[in-house]
Parts: sequence; C-alpha cells; structure tokens
Amino acid sequence: MNQRILQVLEYKKIIDQLTELASSSLGQEKTSALKPSHDFETVSRMQSETDEAAQVLRLKGNVPLGGIFNIKPSIQRTIIGGVLSANECLDVASTIYGGRQIKRFIENMEDPEMPILRELADEILPLSELERQIRSCIDEHGVVMDGASDKLRTIRSRIRTFESRVRDKMDTFTKSKAKMLSDAIVTIRNERYVLPVKQEYRRDIAGIVHDQSSSGATLFIEPQSVVDINNQLQEARVQEKQEVERILKELSEMIAADESSLYQNVEALGKIDFMFARAKLAKEMKASMPKMNVEGRIKMRQARHPLISPEEVVPNDIEIGEDYHSIVITGPNTGGKTVTLKLVGLCTLMAQSGLQVPAMDGCELAVFEEVYADIGDEQSIEQSLSTFSSHMTNIVDILKRVNHRSLVLFDELGAGTDPQEGAALAMSILDEVVNRDARVIATTHYPELKAYGYNRDGVINASVEFDIQTLKPTYRLLIGVPGRSNAFEISRRLGLDSRVIDMAKQHIGVESQSVENMIASLEESKRGAEEDYQQAEEILQQAQVLYEDLQNQWNQFEEKREKLYQKAEEKAERAIDKAKSEAEDIVREIRSMKDQAHMKEHEWIEARKMLDEAKPDLAAHKSDKQKAKPASKETRELKVGDEVKLLQLNQQGTIVDQVGSNEYQVQVGVMKVKAKRKDLQFMQTEQSYKTKPMAQVKGKGHHVKTELDLRGERYEDALNRLGKYVDDALLAGYPRVSIIHGKGTGALRTAVQNFAKGHRSISSYRAGGMNEGGSGVTVLEFS
Repeated sequence: MNQRILQVLEYKKIIDQLTELASSSLGQEKTSALKPSHDFETVSRMQSETDEAAQVLRLKGNVPLGGIFNIKPSIQRTIIGGVLSANECLDVASTIYGGRQIKRFIENMEDPEMPILRELADEILPLSELERQIRSCIDEHGVVMDGASDKLRTIRSRIRTFESRVRDKMDTFTKSKAKMLSDAIVTIRNERYVLPVKQEYRRDIAGIVHDQSSSGATLFIEPQSVVDINNQLQEARVQEKQEVERILKELSEMIAADESSLYQNVEALGKIDFMFARAKLAKEMKASMPKMNVEGRIKMRQARHPLISPEEVVPNDIEIGEDYHSIVITGPNTGGKTVTLKLVGLCTLMAQSGLQVPAMDGCELAVFEEVYADIGDEQSIEQSLSTFSSHMTNIVDILKRVNHRSLVLFDELGAGTDPQEGAALAMSILDEVVNRDARVIATTHYPELKAYGYNRDGVINASVEFDIQTLKPTYRLLIGVPGRSNAFEISRRLGLDSRVIDMAKQHIGVESQSVENMIASLEESKRGAEEDYQQAEEILQQAQVLYEDLQNQWNQFEEKREKLYQKAEEKAERAIDKAKSEAEDIVREIRSMKDQAHMKEHEWIEARKMLDEAKPDLAAHKSDKQKAKPASKETRELKVGDEVKLLQLNQQGTIVDQVGSNEYQVQVGVMKVKAKRKDLQFMQTEQSYKTKPMAQVKGKGHHVKTELDLRGERYEDALNRLGKYVDDALLAGYPRVSIIHGKGTGALRTAVQNFAKGHRSISSYRAGGMNEGGSGVTVLEFS
C-alpha cells in the first residue's frame, strides 16, 4: 500500500495500539512491521490466525507469554565465537522456559480446534538440557553461582578468607589509631582496602597512598601490613574472573550448538505473540472477524471508527459492491462525512492486515490491490499549490492507476474552485472511476451531485442526518437519501424573520424546491421504515423467546408424563406379580386337594391360561409419540394420503395435493398449508398385533375355546368333533389349540395325532408340557 494512504487514514495509530499489546519484543518486532496485504490467501490465513487466538482469549482470558526475549542477536554472536554475558545466557534460558510453557498450554487445550496454533506449538522444541545447564550455573539475578564449577567454588572460598583477614587487620587500626583517622571505617580504593588517614598523621601510618580527598585533608592509605594479603586477594579475584569467563564461554558454545533449534523456537514464539496481540486488539475494540472476498463487496453493520472513543462514536451500516458500486454522500460540514470515508478505508486496511474490524458479526470486506484516498486540505506552501491544485494533483495520480480492484475515497470532490465548474468536473471524475468498475465513496457539497445517483447505474446517494430541532448532526449515515441544505430551517430556528426567509425562497428555482421537498419526504419515509423495522425486530425477538419458553415447557411436560407412565407401569407390574404369586399359592393348595374337589385336568389347564392372560396391556398407555415415530431416513417420495409432520410448525397433517415437483399441500386441522419436501417428514405408524383371548366364529352365536376335551367320547364321534373344532379354530385365527384326550389306552391320542398328520392346515403337533397336561394333551400348531 502507498505510504501516503496509510498516513491519511491514520493506519499507524492502529499499529501503535497493536504494538503495545504484544507481550515480548519478538511480537513487537512483527507488529511494528505489519502492512496490509493484497494477496487473498495471505489475508485469509492471517484472519484465521487472529480468530483462533481470539477464541482462546474468550475461553481462557489470557495466555502464558511472559519471560520471552528476542535472543536472535545473542545467538548470532555465539555463532561467530562471541561470549555472552550471564544476563544474556539467562535470557536464553528464560525464553526456552517460556516456549515450553506456551507449548504445554496449547497442547492441553481441548476446545476449540486450533490447527494453526497447534502447528506452531509443534515447532517449539523443549531444549530442557540447555536450560538446565544455564540455570545450574547462573542464578535468577544474573550472577554466576559458586556451584558452576569446583574451581570457582575453591577460588571464591579463598577470596572470602583473604577478605576476612584484611578486615581483621584493618579493624585493629580503626580501634588503635582512631584519633588519626577522619572516620573509623574501612573503605576501598582501586579495589584495595584502605584507611581514611588525616593529613597530619601521614607519617605515623606506614603504607601506600592510593587517593586523597578533594580538600587534601584526608589520605586513603593501605597499611603496609595488609599489602601482601591485598595482593593475594587481587590475584584470587583475577582467577575468579577468568573462571567465570570460561564458564560463560562453555555456555555460549552450548547455545551456538543449538542455534537452529533456538531460531526455530524464537520464530514460532514471535508468530504466537503476534497472533495474540491482534486478538487482544480485537477484544479491546469489540471487533469481529470479517469474511473476505475478491469481488469488491463491503458489508458492515453497526460499524464504528476504531480511533474514536466508544462513548462518542456513532455506529453506522455501510454496504457497497453488490447492488451499487459507488456512494455519493452529501450533507452539512462536521456531519460525519469524512469520518465515514476514513471508517471504510481504515477498516479495509485493518482487514487486509489480518486484524478484526469494529462491527457486528457477519461483516464482509474485500481484498483490494490498492486503496486510494484524497482526503483533507493538503495544500503545499512550498510548492505554491492552492487547495484545488493540491487535490487535483492527487486525483490525477489516482486516475493513472485505478482499476476494478481499487477502493477510491474522495473527500469534497471538486471543491476549491467555481461551484458550477467544480460540480461538472466532479461528475466527470466520478464517471471515469465508475466506468473502470472501481469501488468509490465520495463526499460533496454540490447540489448538482444529488441527482447524480439517480441518473447513473450502480451509483446511490447517501447523506449524514442533521437534527433541525437541536441544530446538531446525529452522525448517522442514511443510504439512499441525498442530503438537504437545511439553510432555511436553521435560519428560522436561529430567529431570522420569516419574511426574509420567504423572500429567499423566491430566489431559488422551482426545481430546487422540488428536490428539497423530495429529499425531505425520503428522509421521513426512511425514518419511518427504520422505526417499523426496529419494532418488527423487537416483536420477532419476543416471539422467539416465547417460542423457546413454550418448547421448554412442552419438553418438561413430556418428560413428566413419561415418568408418570413409567411409575404407573412399575406399580402395576408389582401388583400383578404379587397377585400372580398369591394365585399360584392358592392353585398349589387346591391341587393338593383335587381328589376331594373332583376337578378335571383340562379345567386346571384352562384356569392356568386365564391366569397368564390376566396381565393387562400396559403398552396401550404409551404416549402418542411412541406409537407414531418419524421415519429414520427420508428416502421415499410422498404421495396423496401420506401422513407427514411439518417440521417448522411441529404439527402433523395429511398430504391432499402435490402442487409442484418439490412442493405439497398439507391438511393440518382445518387449515391447508403449502410446504417444501425438505420441511416434511413422512410418519410411520407402528401397528401392534393384539390377540384376543376369545374369538367369535362367523355365522355362529357362540365362542370357540382354545382347547377341546374328547375324553369319554366314542372313536368316530371324537374324530367328527375334532374336525369341526379345528375348522372353527382356524376361522377364529388361533395359532395353536390343545386337544384333551386323556392317557387311558392311548387310542384317542393316536387318532388325534393321525388326524394332525393328514390335515394340511396343521403344521406340527406335540405332547403337552408339564403345566399343559403332559401326555394327556396334544397341542396342534396351525400354519
């Protein structure tokens, strides 16, 4: 992007805010170098990076990015053989630790998905051994510790011994020669312990003079008795310095050995810090991620200028690039026209820099090759250019380079010259830029340009609203409504005589008055439409809340009903089990007395079956939702008569007509509704088969039992009764019946079984079970 455009739109102020939010010099280096990109893939990736970091901030509030330094210069010095200081080595260890912390933080996050951050985290290498070596030698204050080597520990032990001996001897002087000293203290000059001796006692204390006071009244003397010890102390300190240098050289060589891994870590950490700096700026601005395109579309709802304080800024809706490619904004001075231009331009630059923009979610911005702007009075005294000449110089340069992938911002187009010529020139310039299919937003005072939007395709008028009652601009942008001069209304509010105003109106043409009246009508209509829209939006939100409330109540009701049914079933099951158990006890007791009761075997069997069939059908009490369930997959075509569910209304109905290839008419109660196929769900009804314990034979006036007792019958009579009974049982729809023939000689049992073998409707037969009468009963199974 042109550097002048960045300056005019105050892009650097955004960069300054961004740089302050970086956690390390690595991030600050990248934020300060940030420039808008015109490559769509690059911009899209940067927006994805910012959005990932913003999601992490929303979930976690902050990220561990402390203790990270730009150690690239230090690494470079080690590569060429330089020796780092203790603090520089400590910065390397701190950066390694900081990288490991952010790596662990990202790896431990489960939600949301963060492919870019995880990729960067994978690039960070732990380098734990290098960090351990540095921290084992250097403490947190940047001092090489005694334990860095055995030799250093020995040397420092000797230094402490020498220092102790020197102090002991010097303390002897301060006590015995106190009157000869300016102060009874031991001080240091030239790294040697000395005494502050008065000038007149110079010859009373033998030693080496290292310094004197500014007045010359005090001499700093090293007594001869401590010269040797001081010499030994100085020698030990030289050895200490050499050992420290050796340790730091070893650490520097270790750092140089891992230079590629360290560079990789630093680069990854810089990118992560850069991402989170952009996310923090978005959080401060309450910004949202724009959807980027290359078609020149800009759609922003409730967009705010990022450099105006939230308490003062007025949000506006801005749209360009779809129904129209150019906007001409008219209106009074200080009404916010220039702010609107800068808002669109600055938000575009921010979006192309991977920054989120201060607008509502769902905003859309384009990636332009260039953004051109002619804004403000840039008159150059040095070049002796007038305001008009200065603007025209910029415009000429713009017209040389503008194309279909350009955004052009003109402020007060054609100003600074004769109004009639300026208006004509402004329309001509606009025509030229519009014909090149660029996106254009221009502001102007010329009334001739109010009609420009009505006479050109792809061009629309706009204005900034002005409140006549308060005589102040509201800073609201009105798309589709040209601005009014408001001169007569403002003069009237300020007290100008009505007679003067009426005379002034006679001086303007009828056409101008008609245009002003039309604009006033448009403003009123737009204001009314916005109020209606706001009211409709509120009603829609209330309806949505009511719908969700009713849905929750219905779900609670369904859940409660299911619980009650389940509880009732469990209670009924327990009651039946108890009754059955009691009945079993009674049957068992009566069976033990059957000789006295003279009851037949088949009567015991029938009583037992009736007891089993006494269990009620609890499934009949299931909810309608369980009886009719929607098909799991919609694969069939619908036809007239099908039962369907309208998903949007949550109602069931019947298809009465097909009105199109993919549209049906559905009867829902007393209403007929048209619905698309995707909004309909075919309903499958579960049909449960219920077997009645007794069935009535057609044409008969009696019921057929599930068993036939042939005991005591003659052979032929028994077979006749058996054939007739089997026919009646088949008509009744029984799946099986029991034939009681007794044990006896077995003749009847054989006759029944031979009959079963020869009957085509009997699939099989078997002897009765232990609780069915045993061998005295044959059970016939029907096919």
